[in-house]
Order: sequence, then structure tokens, then C-alpha cells
Amino acid sequence: MCRNSRASYIPRLFSADGRLCPVPRGTVYRCIIIRKGTYLHEKESFTIPALLPPSPYADALRISGICRRNRRQANGYSLPAHLNSFLTVEDGQDVTLGGFAGIQTLINQAKAENPDTLLLDAGDFSMGTLVQTIFHTDAAELRMLGAIGFDASTLGNHEFDYRSSGLAGALNAAVESKDPLPALVLCNIDWESMEADGLTPDQQLLKDAFEAYGMKDYVVLTKGEVKVAVLGVFGEDSLACAPTCVLKFRDISSAAADTVRHIRENEDVDMIVCVSHSGTSADERNSEDEILAKAVPDIDLIISGHTHTTLPQPIQHGDTYIVSCGSYGRNLGSLSMSQKPDGRWRMDTYELLPVTEAIPADSAAQAKIDSLMEKVDAAYLSRFGYTSGQVLVQNTVEFATSDDLYETHTEHNLGNLLADAFYHAANQAGDSDSHPVDVAIVPSGCVRDTFAAGDITVEDVFNAYSLGIGADGIPGYPLISMYLTGAELKTGAEIDASVSDFMPSARLYLSGCNFSYNPHRLILNKVTDCYLTDENGGRREIEDDRLYRIVCDLYSGQMLGAVTDVSYGILSVQPKFADGTPIVNIEDAIITADGKELKAWAAIAGYLDSMEDTDGDGISNMPEYYASAQGRKVTEDSRAMGDLIKNPNKYAFLIVGIILLAIVLVILLVIMIVKLIRRLRRRRR
Repeated sequence: MCRNSRASYIPRLFSADGRLCPVPRGTVYRCIIIRKGTYLHEKESFTIPALLPPSPYADALRISGICRRNRRQANGYSLPAHLNSFLTVEDGQDVTLGGFAGIQTLINQAKAENPDTLLLDAGDFSMGTLVQTIFHTDAAELRMLGAIGFDASTLGNHEFDYRSSGLAGALNAAVESKDPLPALVLCNIDWESMEADGLTPDQQLLKDAFEAYGMKDYVVLTKGEVKVAVLGVFGEDSLACAPTCVLKFRDISSAAADTVRHIRENEDVDMIVCVSHSGTSADERNSEDEILAKAVPDIDLIISGHTHTTLPQPIQHGDTYIVSCGSYGRNLGSLSMSQKPDGRWRMDTYELLPVTEAIPADSAAQAKIDSLMEKVDAAYLSRFGYTSGQVLVQNTVEFATSDDLYETHTEHNLGNLLADAFYHAANQAGDSDSHPVDVAIVPSGCVRDTFAAGDITVEDVFNAYSLGIGADGIPGYPLISMYLTGAELKTGAEIDASVSDFMPSARLYLSGCNFSYNPHRLILNKVTDCYLTDENGGRREIEDDRLYRIVCDLYSGQMLGAVTDVSYGILSVQPKFADGTPIVNIEDAIITADGKELKAWAAIAGYLDSMEDTDGDGISNMPEYYASAQGRKVTEDSRAMGDLIKNPNKYAFLIVGIILLAIVLVILLVIMIVKLIRRLRRRRR
């Protein structure tokens, strides 16, 4: 999910007889059931979409159908992964989605009827819930995937969230556990280029861990008499969403083409499936998995993760199908494929089914999960004085969803709440920077879940802001403190107004700063007003040359360079220390409290816990203040000429200048062509 890639679930499966089966959230699984019949071999494949960072629940995909004599049929499912069940909000309703224990039940049912069962995962299996906090030491997710029967997986961008040492630690811990583990496949790591330059210590660390685990470009999975080659790819946008990844990657199309060629020359397989952590896009020119399908036509099926795309119908290029069931477990997709006389595969059925709750939890799997949660409490949450089920606040407010923050360009109360939490926590931290916070910023791409009505627990808070690790090696992105000029702060507002429609993970939610924008104005000049607010909501004008203290999470600071790239260097923001010195290493700006990094999720938890107990029951209550908008981001929907051209900024002048220059050049070119034509005519006379 960049976001996703946006990289971070578990819906449900269907058994062979079509019964719905539940699954957890957190990542994306690809499953294939291979069943031998009287006249044929039926193949059923599951897939669970992966997250930009994992998130509450993802959509699932089922493949089924009827097979005719002397033909082969492939059936598939798509699911995500989250170890435990969880409460979230969908379409204004509080819903509870399943977990690995539910998945185990469904898998047991499927295997009881069809012993030849293959399960695959498309990456981002490690992030999104509290269990990720022991990922680098215990490899809990990988071991659970193995325990419930998954045969193979690939890496998503969030597997790199705990940096090279974290991923290497998880892989080594998994191997040392001696537990059943899924194979790992990934074919486009550019080891040749890295080795030519000389491997860095982190690159060597990962190479050794990959070799110890046995990661390969592809695997051939034999179930019954059917062979399926499964390769994995890691896309360009995934890499852009993994700022701590030290590896270099080849283009997915060229790497997959080489791998498929090798498979055709050296393996006898019936089908080639690619689990892709690359994704699709509405713009086909930027749709990585569509580019892959057209470039490597021998791939039969691409299970597309990372971008959280919901495809009501498969995308088809030649004989290659691309399927994706969305994100967060909203849908369960179903498809069936039959083998044609030429050996290729035809999609027979495909549908997306809404995922509901409710399938009995497998007791053994649930016991494993409960044991892991106890370890999370002891090994991680105890550092912060919390337990996973501890209630922080009672809530009656209907909050926007994390998808709302990402997809709908307006002010949202969830964004306001989280930004206020950062603002409050940084001011209370008492670290070396005594200057009060001017503005706190929360980007949509870091928000993984929302808050339902009722009790909000520590686990709920962590699930809502679950990403990353700090310089201290402890899970959870810390908050950072930096200084920007007033002009750069206004640029931040312009990033939201002008860039976030192209880069939705950059939608910004603010505390301490309000702005207005007109979406119809010239790009990079959409902001019409921007000002600071005091604790009482009073207006403070921004001085362009003055430095202001800004607070956000570490990931947001690391991703400032991506905004610069997307805007072609025009919207550049340089983080600074209080004295104006540029910050070279953004980790130097981490906020500490009592000598410890101030984690973003803990800042939110502390803020909720500090709210007033209005009903006297000993538990804080969410204030009604958050039930309505606060005017922090105001859309001025006007096409009046005066509103479109008033208060032009330097970017507007620059763009107008470029346009005028282009017009002049075109006019000059036309004049030159006309003169040339006249000269030629004179010569002919």
C-alpha cells in the first residue's frame, strides 16, 4: 500500500461447496485449492488483498464453477489477514470482522473435502495490528500463516517497515522456530546491480536472511496431478511506499518476463500465477499490473495487491486476467477459470460478495492468537503502561472512516481528532524543545482505521495508527518536531489542495492551522486563505519568513521527498531545527518524553485517556466537539472569474509564464514555417 500502495485484514473464504468462510484482516492471501475429480482436476485459488499499510480488513476473492469432461477448471478466492477479530465502521454501521481463527475453520472445511489445497499470500502480512509489535522477534504472522496451512507468500512494502534488521530478524526467528512456514517468492530484487556496487551491511543482512529462509523467484506447487508456478513481484509504487527499504528492484515486467521464460524452459506446469504487490490504477498508463499483463502475456492470472483497488469485473489483456477485490475486507470476490484447448485459461465467473461476520472460530487457532496477545501485553504494551483491552474513552461520535480521509477531499472529524492528539501530546512531552507547537499534521496515508461507537480500547487506537518503528528499534512511528517557514507552511496547504488528488496519501489534516481552497483555480495556486489558530480558535496571520514549530509522525517526515518528486521539485519543503539549520537526518527530530520516543499511537491513546469523564463512571468521554466540522479545511466551490484569479502566488506566475512562453514559441514556429513556405514558393517561380 504506496498506500496503498496503499500497502495494511481477513475476510472470508468459501468452502468447496460454496459456503462462506471467514478470515482475518491485515494483509492479502492467495489461496488455491486443487481437487482431483473423475474427469478432471479442479483448481480453486484464494487470494487476500494486501495493505499500504495493513488495515482493518480487506476484500476477499473466491473462485468456483462447474467443470466439464476433459477440461480443467481453476477456482480462486481472495482474502486478507488480521490475526484477531476487530470492530470497525462500514457504511455508517459498526461491524466486527473475523480473524485467523475463522480462516482456520474455513480452511479445515475446505481441506476436509479437498485435501489437495494450496494457499498463497500476496504480501503485507506483517503490519496493521498489535501482533506486529513482536514481528521482528517472533515472526508471529509468518508462523500463523504456516500454522493455518499457507504454502507461499511474497513481500509487501510493509514488511520493510521495521527496517532491514526487523525483516531479517523476523525471517530468522521464523526459521529458528522450526514451525511450518509458507515459502517466500519474489523475482525482481536486483542483486546483480547491488553486488556490482558492493553490498551495504543492511543489504547483506537481508540477503543472508532471505537465503536462510529459502526465498526464491518462484515455486512450483504440486497438488494432486496439477502443477502451478507462482512468482512474486514488488512494484515501483510499493518501493516508493517503503522509505526504509535498502534494496534495489528491477522493473517488474522485465523481471517477470525472465522468470516466466525460465519456467517455460525448465518446468512442466499447467498454470502461471503472479502474486503482485504492485496494483492497478484508473490511468492505464500508470497501472503497474496492467503493464505487466501486456508485457508478459504468458502469465495466466495476476492477483493484484497494494493499491486496494476494487474491480467489479476482471481486467483482461489477451489471455491474462487481473483480479482485485479492494481493501479492508469489504468484499469477498469469487472467480472460476476453465482451461481451453490451447492450454490457456478462460474466466468463467467472477463476482464480489460483501463480507459479513460470523463463522465459528477454530479453538486451537484462537488459543495461539490469545497466547500471542498475552505476549504483546507483556513484551510491548507494558513499556507504555497499557494493556490491549484497556478502555481509554467512551465514544458516541460517528467518525469518518480511514477511507473517507483518503478518498474524499474535505475536512474530516477523524483527521481533526488525530491531529489534536499530536498537538496535545507534543506540548505535554516536556522534551528539550520548549517552544509550543504551532501546527500538528496527520496525512491520510498513515491512518489505518477509525473508531466505532462504544468503548475505544488501546488495541483500537493502535490499529488506527499502527505503522512503523522508531530509531529506538521499538515498534510504532514516533512523533517528530521540525520548523518550517510561514511560506513553507502555506506550501503544505497547497500540497493538500493541489497534489493530494494525484497522491491521496498526502491529504493533510491539521490542528492549529486552517485554510481555504478553490478546486477550480490554477494548480499550485488553489489555496485562497491560510492562517494559524490559537487555543480558543482565534486567528493568527502567518508571516512568510518566520519559523513555526510543526509536529507530525516520522513516516510523514520521511515522505516529504516523495511530494517534491511528484511536484517535480516545485513544492519543496525543507525541515529545519529551531535555529533554521536544515535537518539532514529526520530521525534527529524525534520527540522524546521521559527519555523515550513519543510514539504516534501512544500520543493518541494519551489524548483520549485525558478527556473529561463527563458521566462520572471513571472513564473518559469523547466530547461532542468532534461531531461536527471545525472549519479547518474549507472548500470554496466558485468558478467566478474574480475568485479564480485573485491573489496569484509565485507558482501561478511561473505557470502563466511557462504557458505564455509556450505560446510565443508556437507563434514563432508558425512564423518560421510560413516564411519557409514563401521562400520555397519564390524559388519555384
